[in-house]
Amino acid sequence: MAGASAPSLSIAVMKAGGLGSCGALLMQPEEIIAWAAEVSKNGGGAFQINLWIPDPTPKRDAAHETRLREFLASWGPAVSAEAGDARPPEFSAQCEALLVALPPVFSSVMGLYPREFVQRLKQHGIAWFANISTVAEARAAEVAGADVIVAQGMEAGGHRGCFDATEAERRQVGLFALLPAVVDAVKVPVVGTGGIADARGVAAALALGASAAQVGTAFLRCPEAKIHPAWANALAAAAPEDTIVSRVFSGRAGRSLATDYVRAAISPDAPLPAPYPVQRGLTAAMRAAGQKAGDVQRMQAWAGQSAGLARTEPADQVVRRLWEGALELLGERFGS
Repeated sequence: MAGASAPSLSIAVMKAGGLGSCGALLMQPEEIIAWAAEVSKNGGGAFQINLWIPDPTPKRDAAHETRLREFLASWGPAVSAEAGDARPPEFSAQCEALLVALPPVFSSVMGLYPREFVQRLKQHGIAWFANISTVAEARAAEVAGADVIVAQGMEAGGHRGCFDATEAERRQVGLFALLPAVVDAVKVPVVGTGGIADARGVAAALALGASAAQVGTAFLRCPEAKIHPAWANALAAAAPEDTIVSRVFSGRAGRSLATDYVRAAISPDAPLPAPYPVQRGLTAAMRAAGQKAGDVQRMQAWAGQSAGLARTEPADQVVRRLWEGALELLGERFGS
């Protein structure tokens, strides 16, 4: 969860017996190393660091970007002509930072790590969790050397781990269909994720063959997540249909609350989003203004379809409630 990976959240999860996690897409190498050091020192357990495999260089259209800048200016400050030039930190430098941070687990999203890098990390005994969104991607990840496959259903909040950005909106597979198909297709352990926010979801993932469940949105209302209160409060009132997949924040398909900005930006009269990460740069001023004003209608309010199940409670309580509740449900179901 890039932008919502405060060390305090992972530390609380780890102390409760879970796997801490950091979405490091937006972090500079020194920030990755510092995050790992703080969590390792205080968490007392295992954690993972996730990197986004870079997309191909985007095709730019100056005239279209001008129309986008004009549209976005009606939702926030004027957008500079250079805004679309913004890029995430250098991927190769982030990879080198992983070799310094040495997390017990490293994970990927949006593709597969280069074979040489995978070999270097495995020499240090680090496990690779590969995030996928289709059976074909799961098979490719296993062949590439992934130790664990993370099957992510379309219910997930934020960006889904689709290898091909052009397919992300067309190939939306729900977790109930994806998970058993992936379990049957690969020999390595499988983690289920996407729309899991209570004990029933964890139990369902395990019953469908997953070795573990991964949770995201369910932690966002925890005080340790440190997201803006307006975003956290909006999650509480969200029904599944109050979230929507669009490219209007970053240029990559992601599920967020269906805010006023999102609805306007996907309307027939609005200009189509620019490709990732150009769109992300263009929307930065609006998102920052929304954050400063506490206006969730302009925030990048990522949310999975089960957002309404998230509770305002400490993260360690979430972990215990989900796990103990799942064990109880599975015991009732299988008579153990």
